Parts: sequence; structure tokens; C-alpha cells
Amino acid sequence: MAESRRLDAKGLRCPLPVLRARRMMKQMAVGDVLVVEATDPGAITDFPAFCAATGHCLVESRREGDILVFTIGKQN
Repeated sequence: MAESRRLDAKGLRCPLPVLRARRMMKQMAVGDVLVVEATDPGAITDFPAFCAATGHCLVESRREGDILVFTIGKQN
């Protein structure tokens, strides 16, 4: 069964949200899901680029008020 983990990156500025997500993804199994909450406006472009570069799947990105939420599935 796939595990879901959360990363609270609110208040962190680029590149910290992506770096912390990368570190967490390395500890996860293929098929697991990471949900990242961030407030840095740069995350809107950073997380799609991160997924494209690493081969992970950006399952969803959405805005909840001032919080950007990215759901990433580990692919490799």
C-alpha cells in the first residue's frame, strides 16, 4: 500500500522547499505520495521543474488561500 507523507514548507524560500522535498523523496518507496505545502511564489514553477528533472509525477498542484499544495508521486 502506498504511503502518504506531508512536508510543511510554509515560510521557506527557494530553494529550500524543493531541497527538503528531494530529501524526503529519497527516503520514500516507489508509489508513495508526498504532499508539500508551501508559500513561496517560486514554488509554482519550482515543483513542476523538480518533477520533470527527477522523473517523479506531479499528481496535483492547487492553491488553498495563500498556501500552494503540490502532490508528488515517487516514480523511481
